[in-house]
Amino acid sequence: MSADPKLISDLVLANHILYDQGVVDAAGHVSVRHDKRADRFLLARSMAPGSVAAGDIFEFDLEGSPIDPQAPRPYLERFIHSEIYKARPDVMSVVHSHSPAIVPFSISRGQRLCAVCHMAGFIGPEAPLFEIRETAGPATDLLIGSPALGRVLAKTLGASNIVLMRGHGSTATAPSLQLAVFRAVYADVNARYQAQAMRMGPITPLTAQEAEACVKSVESQAQRPWDLWAAEAVARRR
Repeated sequence: MSADPKLISDLVLANHILYDQGVVDAAGHVSVRHDKRADRFLLARSMAPGSVAAGDIFEFDLEGSPIDPQAPRPYLERFIHSEIYKARPDVMSVVHSHSPAIVPFSISRGQRLCAVCHMAGFIGPEAPLFEIRETAGPATDLLIGSPALGRVLAKTLGASNIVLMRGHGSTATAPSLQLAVFRAVYADVNARYQAQAMRMGPITPLTAQEAEACVKSVESQAQRPWDLWAAEAVARRR
């Protein structure tokens, strides 16, 4: 069964929003689970997110294989998406990015990314960090180019909403496409706040209880920024 055209339209918007908000550039990708088949997901062909159109969206199975044998070249790191969907039935959308604000926290040995503002309670007291050397040795390109690496990344993510990837970027998950975009944007905002505060001295992160309370209250309003960002994205492309 074909996916709802509205879902495809929203996925196109998600790509544009993430580009407009500076979370992705020519690289990075966002997917959404198929609305009629839980064993499939929708993802653009390998291309810059800011240029994605409806005709660039294709269906994939949970092995990361395109359903259409004639589909154009897919993203190398589609296994990030396929293995997370396979491991986490609750996840409906995945965003992978190389946010310049977040990557330093994947490299630092002294400070991990944590929730420091109410908009980013979903990060929790400390975001998990994927170290590819532990699985694939010291000579990789840091990319998730196989199902095996995707499985280990999904295991590192565990029950969290976001996982950092050392020297590479991060992957955010959510129970809806709109919320995944919200989390990807505010993870970047949180990282900038955290880095700025660290220059002033020791920081005060949210407690686990505060983070949980913020998720419940703030994320119930995630449609508001989506509507704003979507309107801006449409206006810019007219």
